[in-house]
Amino acid sequence: MSTSPTTSPDGRFDVLAAGCPTRQVVNRIGDRWSLLVLYALERGTLRFQELRRTVDGISQKMLTQTLRILERDGLVKRTVYASVPARVEYELTPLGTDLAEAVAVIRSWSYEHMDLIEKARTEYDAAPRG
Repeated sequence: MSTSPTTSPDGRFDVLAAGCPTRQVVNRIGDRWSLLVLYALERGTLRFQELRRTVDGISQKMLTQTLRILERDGLVKRTVYASVPARVEYELTPLGTDLAEAVAVIRSWSYEHMDLIEKARTEYDAAPRG
């Protein structure tokens, strides 16, 4: 079975195919809140409010939804401690750590190239459009 650059080595998945389940993973990686929560948890275990303070601009509702999705995907582990009030902590799973390492390359690329991107945007915005 021949594969294309978008097809998995075993030929089971093709990210460009509409029904491919890997699209959900790509969407997760491309979701800004998921990435930012992963980045925040790279440093270690955090409680909900710590995460909310760390990920500037995220609402409580969005953080809750994002954490549930990341937990469902096996990327984040949620631990509830029996105390009053209950204490809940979040941490990356080994799978989440692996993904965080992979997307750190994108973060580094962004830092490295932001000046060039801003220059390109300025030039584009200044160019006449017809």
